[in-house]
Amino acid sequence: MTRTERISRMELLFDESKEVIDRFGRALEDFAEIQTKIAELDVYYTSPHWRADFEADEAGRLPADLKRGVLSEDGLYELLDENNRLLEQLQGRMCTSSSEMNMNTELP
Repeated sequence: MTRTERISRMELLFDESKEVIDRFGRALEDFAEIQTKIAELDVYYTSPHWRADFEADEAGRLPADLKRGVLSEDGLYELLDENNRLLEQLQGRMCTSSSEMNMNTELP
């Protein structure tokens, strides 16, 4: 590989990496900001209020036009579970990335 080819390849890697890191940074900020709301949903889901609201829905005591996806047992449970999975995955990848950064890599 010539010097020019190497520099061109590294420039492509740089541009692609920068774009992904910028997008990830914005997504990570959004994810961190939503955690307070996720915690509120978790408290609601495990409270007597959720059960009472669920039962009221089952009994037809809620307005027909009320959006109530939060009363879907599977929907809310899966959202909370997915959030936990992502937190664990992020933590695991952070540990993996730290060890990978310590490895030597060779230039092509």
